[in-house]
Amino acid sequence: MPPELMLAHLVAFRTVAGRPNGALIDFVRDYLIENGVPFSVIAGPEGDRFNLFASIGPVGVPGYILSGHVDVVPAGEPDWRADPFTLREEAGRLIGRGACDMKGFVAAVLSAVPDLARRELAAPIHIALSYDEEAGCLGVPHLIKRLPTLCAAPLGCIVGEPTGLVPVLRHKGKATIRVSAEGISGHSSRPDLGCNAIHRLIPVLTAARAQSAALESGAQDPHFAPPWSTLQVGTVSGGQAVNILPAAAQAMIEARAIAGVDPQGLLAPVIAAAGEGVTVELQSAYPALSLDEASPLAALAADISGHTPLAAVSFGTEAGLFQAAGVPSVVCGPGDIARAHKPEEYLTVDELHAARAMALRLGDRLAAA
Repeated sequence: MPPELMLAHLVAFRTVAGRPNGALIDFVRDYLIENGVPFSVIAGPEGDRFNLFASIGPVGVPGYILSGHVDVVPAGEPDWRADPFTLREEAGRLIGRGACDMKGFVAAVLSAVPDLARRELAAPIHIALSYDEEAGCLGVPHLIKRLPTLCAAPLGCIVGEPTGLVPVLRHKGKATIRVSAEGISGHSSRPDLGCNAIHRLIPVLTAARAQSAALESGAQDPHFAPPWSTLQVGTVSGGQAVNILPAAAQAMIEARAIAGVDPQGLLAPVIAAAGEGVTVELQSAYPALSLDEASPLAALAADISGHTPLAAVSFGTEAGLFQAAGVPSVVCGPGDIARAHKPEEYLTVDELHAARAMALRLGDRLAAA
């Protein structure tokens, strides 16, 4: 199947994060069956979302994982010029939600499956597809937990987030919490008869601002911009009108950590500031990625991509989770992250074919002598 057609199929599945993805997984499953590729479908606890792990070559030999997520962010922006879930081509651009982030990489890899399956590989290529990455890498931990039963310990993992096919060796880790405050509604002229939920949030928000400032003079890693870990309040909501005591309020707070720093630990002073009527829920967390320039995986990624590795990026991926599980990892995929999460998201035809060629070059390196 040409990669453009594969991408059109994938984009047509409205796999927005947090929603079912079974139809897409069924499509991939049937495609793998047609090509004689063994696979496992790994359900998440939600019951309607699934990971998939497929292997080409001898699973008892250490090989490499090509990892991608199949969920996308919503496409409700008014600036789309056509249905975002119908792929269209204009002047060499393949436009559609997820085309760049990151169904393009998945399509490139899947379109290479027939060619890879015909080769006699001395070491396997594994394909890992996960769900709800956009919600904080929620699906892939269930796949990673199953890895020891699926294959020999992998030599490495290539995560195909859009980097212009430049291998990226490091990214920050991330943790997100939801802070909810409960109050008692009433007329604002009698605050003594109620309780202002927004006021109950203020100590947490103050602690978040203080921690954000403190991190600027904390541990630093010059590979990143900025070189320190960060913390911010992303959203605050609550209240109905200025003359009504708000009965509920909520804030979303995230921390992004340099390698070697626990992102959840960065939130500890914020959580400690939560007083009466305030609850804190961890929404998502994944560790930073850090791969040494001298790593064999870095050399392999440079070889098959044709690009010198980049030291670091600020966005995060499931690569940190694979690394934490003992699988060396690198980020390398087609497209530009600046196009992601925007109307008219696109991947060029050339970028799609370059990613497919990279997967085939990996097959060449692993082919039996």
